[in-house]
Amino acid sequence: MNEETFKKCVYVVLFLLIAIFFTKDINFFGPKFYRDVTEIEDSKELTVLVNKNYKLKEDYIPPDLEQISLDYATDEKYMRREAKEAFEHLSEDARQMGYQIIATSTYRSYDYQEKLYDYYVQMKGQDYADSCSARPGHSEHQTGLAVDVMGSNQDYDLFEQSIEFNWMKENSHKYGFILRYPSRKEKITGFKYEPWHYRYVGREVATIIYKNNWTLEEYKEQ
Repeated sequence: MNEETFKKCVYVVLFLLIAIFFTKDINFFGPKFYRDVTEIEDSKELTVLVNKNYKLKEDYIPPDLEQISLDYATDEKYMRREAKEAFEHLSEDARQMGYQIIATSTYRSYDYQEKLYDYYVQMKGQDYADSCSARPGHSEHQTGLAVDVMGSNQDYDLFEQSIEFNWMKENSHKYGFILRYPSRKEKITGFKYEPWHYRYVGREVATIIYKNNWTLEEYKEQ
């Protein structure tokens, strides 16, 4: 190989490396979400994975839903018994330290989620709806294990700006909850960052996820 040919080979390799670096996160075949959707069989598992690729049955209703005390919720909100008790414990401990953790959204039925998703589609289009709202059957809220919270600033959309945000982020795992849709994990979860959305998975699993900075998807892959 002469010097000129060698230089051309080097340039080609460099070009390919640069191209790979700048396009590594691009999915040229479209989004991976809502493709090859699997219907969930064991919906009662505390670590059940519900996302854009795993779907709950339309008629699934958690068998042990209980109302959260109105001391810790905006109005009548329901979660599965174990998650509800853990959330009340969390909220009461937070209150003792001068914080206010209040549930604003918990269990949602398939029909409710369908209407909510359709509303977003009608208002801002399907791309926007898919970034911030789950399609019916794909919402964690249907499991009865998810909770959207607000702090003392009384606005869940602004929960990250509340004094409760850091306490919740650093302590929720002790009660079995994880921040379900963290920042910079959108390509894994399929949803934009939601600082208010927490999911009950049990203390042992929540602690593992917290210590490793994982999402539930990443935990399930282990």
